[in-house]
Amino acid sequence: MKKLPKKNIPGTELDVSVLGLGTVKLGRDKGVKYPEAFTIPDDEAALALLQQAWDLGINLIDTAPAYGNSEQRLGKLLPQLPHDWIICSKAGEQFDATTGESHFDFSRDAIMRSVEQSLQRLNRDMVDIVLIHSDGNDVPIIEQHRALETLNELKQQGLIAATGISSKTVEGGLLALQQSDIVMVTHNLAYQDEQIVIDTANQLNKAIFIKKAFASGHLPANSTKDSVSASFEMIFANPAVASVVVGTINPVHLMDNVAKAIQAFESN
Repeated sequence: MKKLPKKNIPGTELDVSVLGLGTVKLGRDKGVKYPEAFTIPDDEAALALLQQAWDLGINLIDTAPAYGNSEQRLGKLLPQLPHDWIICSKAGEQFDATTGESHFDFSRDAIMRSVEQSLQRLNRDMVDIVLIHSDGNDVPIIEQHRALETLNELKQQGLIAATGISSKTVEGGLLALQQSDIVMVTHNLAYQDEQIVIDTANQLNKAIFIKKAFASGHLPANSTKDSVSASFEMIFANPAVASVVVGTINPVHLMDNVAKAIQAFESN
């Protein structure tokens, strides 16, 4: 089977696979919005999934402090698979496993502390990519809290290679493109409100990551072709898209997603 192609994040030396592996399900099963219940895989199953992802050409792993103990697990598991992984983590949102609730703090101190903790948990000297984990108030996060400025400071210190935001508004996405490398947006068959952010990223030579490409498993049915293929075709028609982050712990789904992503990418 062919391996996934890679795309460069402009202005960096990072070449990411056009499909990234989201790891919410490696660390958190409370307060998540998936249509079906799931069991967090044990270490053996998680290692097998990560190795399979690598073999299929995936080099991008997406995690966050808000994903339960995902970062800690990756910090222990990835050294057992000594590949050249690119890790994308977040800052701004912390998850309390006992209450099942999130806590947001975009202050300079909180972001600095969050990145420091991520480095420790992931067992790394540098996190390749750190995105602000927005609570929906993108513009105040960027303008008042100056969260992206904090990340850029850490980038200058060599602790991060690329910065950005996992945004929730068009205004926030557009603003972030002015002062970061990557904006992660929601884009799928049921929702395309952030298309202008993707188009603007292309004009500014910035990278876009896509989240919720399959609407967290809630995509509408498509009569002509399966929704996964249709989603990838729509997404990869946008040259600014560097990677689509898909969270799965099912090896069959993973292989299917990779095959369809390759096909859609090549057809564009």
